[in-house]
Amino acid sequence: MNMELLAEIWQTARRNKLRTSLTGFAVAWGIFMLIVLLGAGAGLINAQRENQGEWVDNSMMVFGGMTSKEYEGLKEGRDISLNQRDIAITRTSFPEHIDQVGAIIYESSNTISYGQNYVLSNLRGVYPAYATIQKVKLKAGRFINDIDLREQRKVMLIGERQAKELIKGEASNLIGKNVKIGNIAFTVVGITRDNENEMSNDVITPFTTLRTIYNHGDNTDRIIFTFHGLTTEEQNEAFEADYRKALNRNHRAAPDDEDAVWLWNRFTQAMQMENGTAIIETALWIIGLFTLLSGIVGVSNIMLITVRERTHEFGIRKAIGATPLSLLRIIIVESVLVTGFFGYIGMLLGILTNFYMDYALGSKPIDTGLFQATVFVNPTVSIGTCVGVTVVLVIAGTIAGLIPAVKAARIRPIEALRAE
Repeated sequence: MNMELLAEIWQTARRNKLRTSLTGFAVAWGIFMLIVLLGAGAGLINAQRENQGEWVDNSMMVFGGMTSKEYEGLKEGRDISLNQRDIAITRTSFPEHIDQVGAIIYESSNTISYGQNYVLSNLRGVYPAYATIQKVKLKAGRFINDIDLREQRKVMLIGERQAKELIKGEASNLIGKNVKIGNIAFTVVGITRDNENEMSNDVITPFTTLRTIYNHGDNTDRIIFTFHGLTTEEQNEAFEADYRKALNRNHRAAPDDEDAVWLWNRFTQAMQMENGTAIIETALWIIGLFTLLSGIVGVSNIMLITVRERTHEFGIRKAIGATPLSLLRIIIVESVLVTGFFGYIGMLLGILTNFYMDYALGSKPIDTGLFQATVFVNPTVSIGTCVGVTVVLVIAGTIAGLIPAVKAARIRPIEALRAE
């Protein structure tokens, strides 16, 4: 490639502004749309994964429900409340699968005060295993331990924002201080990082302490546990049936009554999420590739017209001594430069649009009333993908111009001069 060839290509582009503009638009639009589509899909998928990343995947949560069948002379419609025996069954009856076991009990709308300052918050009594299963993030201090649970200590963890409200300063300064829950003093042992999900920002205390103070008897609101060795949906379904049967037996409910005890299996939910994600990603790629294909078709048509229009010019060049190779070189270089330049513009605009989407929507939660959820996170596409689709379109544009150019380069000068 030399300066004369570049100058000639530039002059040709200037003489045919509309044709060059249409070629460039087809290239830039195809790449732009593919990158934006993939970026938007990535943002939605990343947000979904972030929202569901609050619990470890190999975990389950158990809820009490309502019986839907008559059993042993008892009518349907009985409320089932989980109790201490259910926790014991979970801990001892399935050692081949169940690892850590915990439980949760709630007490709503309590006044938390320190000096003259106060906040309103829900209380959540938990086992030490809760920190691992729930992926609790500590800013300072420690979590509930076995001694707190066994001795029913009056200790608590509070969220960073609430701690700042109470102490009117750095949240970690509240550690070691005595804070009142109602009229009972609790010692702050930890500060948790705030979560966008407001339901996850409860004040945390030992399960046994909360249950005793608020007279919950041996009841519990939730049972949570981690498990291993269940890698397929079939294995999970079989385990759930056996586990539900064991708990139903404790409450004199039909063994196959799925409404008596509810199970939230994070593992199977994660599997379904991954399958759904794969479908979405495939659909986005198909749509994007069809968009890119439309750009390739547009470039191909324009290049065909370009070569046809220049057939007469090629005849003159061949008549004065130009070789077929030199004619091919003109078409190839022009095609590479035009598609490469506009492809780069399309890629740059696509990346900038993704950055704007991230700025405007990224990691911004939407308040549903009960909790907040993020709907768009990190809508980016890898540089490798961006460069790859640009190269594909450049190559496609070059091939589109090369095929008719070869035919034009082989034509005899006298025939080329007759071409209109």
